[in-house]
Amino acid sequence: MLSLSHAQYCAAALNIAGMSRILQSRITTLATRFICIALLASLYTVTSAIAAPDDDFLAARDAFNAHNSARLDQYAAKLQNHLLAPLVQYWQLTLNIDNAQPDEVQTFLSKNSDSYLSDRLRIDWLKSLGRQQRWELFQAQYPQLVNENNEITCYQLQARLTRFPTDLSPLNEAKSLWFSGSDLPASCNPVFERLADEKLLSVDDVFARLRLALEVGNVSVARYITQYLPPPYQSSLKALESVAENPARFLEKHLPDLTLRGARELTLFAVYRIARTDPDNAISHWEPIKTRFSTEDQAYVSGQIALYLARRHAPNALTWYGYAKGAPLNDLQLSWKARASMRVQDWPNLLAAIDAMTESEQRRTEWRYWKARALKASNHAVTANEIFLQISRETNFYAQLANEELGAVIGPVPITYKPTEMDVNTAAAMPAFQRALALFRLNMRLEAIREWLWTIRTADDKQLLAAAELARRNDLYDRSINSADRTQQLHDFSLRYPAPHLETMQTYTKPLDLDDAWVYGLVRQESRFVTLAKSSVGASGMMQLMPATARWVAKKMGMKGFHAGVVNQLETNFALGTYYLKHVQDILSGNAVLATAAYNAGPGRARRWQDNNPMDAAAYIESIPFNETRDYVKKVMSNSAYYAARFGNSLTSLKKRIGIIPGKRSKPEDFSDEP
Repeated sequence: MLSLSHAQYCAAALNIAGMSRILQSRITTLATRFICIALLASLYTVTSAIAAPDDDFLAARDAFNAHNSARLDQYAAKLQNHLLAPLVQYWQLTLNIDNAQPDEVQTFLSKNSDSYLSDRLRIDWLKSLGRQQRWELFQAQYPQLVNENNEITCYQLQARLTRFPTDLSPLNEAKSLWFSGSDLPASCNPVFERLADEKLLSVDDVFARLRLALEVGNVSVARYITQYLPPPYQSSLKALESVAENPARFLEKHLPDLTLRGARELTLFAVYRIARTDPDNAISHWEPIKTRFSTEDQAYVSGQIALYLARRHAPNALTWYGYAKGAPLNDLQLSWKARASMRVQDWPNLLAAIDAMTESEQRRTEWRYWKARALKASNHAVTANEIFLQISRETNFYAQLANEELGAVIGPVPITYKPTEMDVNTAAAMPAFQRALALFRLNMRLEAIREWLWTIRTADDKQLLAAAELARRNDLYDRSINSADRTQQLHDFSLRYPAPHLETMQTYTKPLDLDDAWVYGLVRQESRFVTLAKSSVGASGMMQLMPATARWVAKKMGMKGFHAGVVNQLETNFALGTYYLKHVQDILSGNAVLATAAYNAGPGRARRWQDNNPMDAAAYIESIPFNETRDYVKKVMSNSAYYAARFGNSLTSLKKRIGIIPGKRSKPEDFSDEP
């Protein structure tokens, strides 16, 4: 096939796209002109041949989205030899899944085992078989499922109970599902009803789940749960919705008969419902009535109030955690007890909180790191260093800090293996990767990413790096990063931390005196260098600017002709994003951590999370109330250290890079003009 560079040369030579005199002089004979015309015609023919099937494929997708089976079948007949034919066939099957013939489904599953579509279709089929109670077929397919979910799990429990009615062991598994504050699929209801019929669901079990639902504000789930209670309990919970709507009015109007368990639960719910937004107000409502409740209930409410005080960084949070002594605090409550403790360097309380967490929670890197910090501060350096050493083998924010606690600083980014051309060519020849690349080309990113992830799920380090290099060569930096990030022994950090468009970016960072490593660390986290990235809340471009922020910055910069459509343009996005990043850094004491938090959550919040006194930056970051922002700041600052090493900057420890968070200014900044 004619390469694009040749075609461009001929086009330029023929004055098709602005002929220059230099190129025109190279065409010296009429024969050469005819050759170029022939080549361009050939390219047009090939391009048209590719475009036509792609158009048919996109039309097939539209037919699927419109649930138009007849039209989909018409396009499927044209696309039998298309690279993406399996996706079209999946659409056909899934539109008619309730009537699909087993042999037809089995044939598709066998032929497409290398694609995520096989597991997707098996999920769809299992749900259909479960709805139709075709348990024999269901049980034959269930063991081959890769990605399970609660809906299918409950169908599987139904199947077992149907096949062996006297075997109640599935109900033990069902009971573990029961204890959830979330809404569970309808397929679980028959299993829960069987639990109740067998007298394996006690009143205490029902109230326990009721509390779980109310703690996370799932009132509709709580209402569903009440049907498993005897009628007297149900009647005392009738005011559930009105309490959720206005808990203060419920407490102030008149208290119900607190001898009834349902009434007590409603009252407790009203108190911690208020605490979610105003813990001090909740305390004022709770103090006059708390003696009318058991010691256990008092400790329970104290634990709820303590959680919301800690999330607001209130100075009395640990006091209320003290009142909650004896209550069975969950991991969320304990994590915020730990965060409240680290902010004031109360090491005994921090250790107690971590030690009370579930084993799985204690294994999280952040709690291992902070346990080591607390042990070191408590003169147990040997034990602390053992933990730091274990963490240091990882490649994340806390691993970097642990390394520095042991005296090491990140050096040049490591490259322990470079994929060979044969490695990359082998990956490129795989139909699954070819399908993924085709889907990316058609801007079907969700399907493309699913195909990519399925293909690398069992890859070894060499295969992962080959996939990462293949993605890089196709400018799919997000897939390159994702693939390279997964390696365990062999690494290429240049693929984990790419720096596309560096010269273009520097035209904006240098005049603003912004640290390139920090900016690239932020862009890597924001968009993974996807130019047209758009978040679920509407942020756009590589630097993920919200529409209001983009307009505000454009006005501040005096940008002419600004409109929403230009935000995704590379240079405009860089100009707006770097300007705003510099702006929030300047108004927040020049501190990179505060500016990073502000870029994600707004400068007002970043300032609100400061203490009145200077504090440890790692403690500030770990105690950010928003999960997304907390994770974001950790990753941006960790990324920036790796980028600094990649760019050959003088070695700066991450601990020095994040520094100390200054205390709040005595005169608060006015952020009313901020977007």
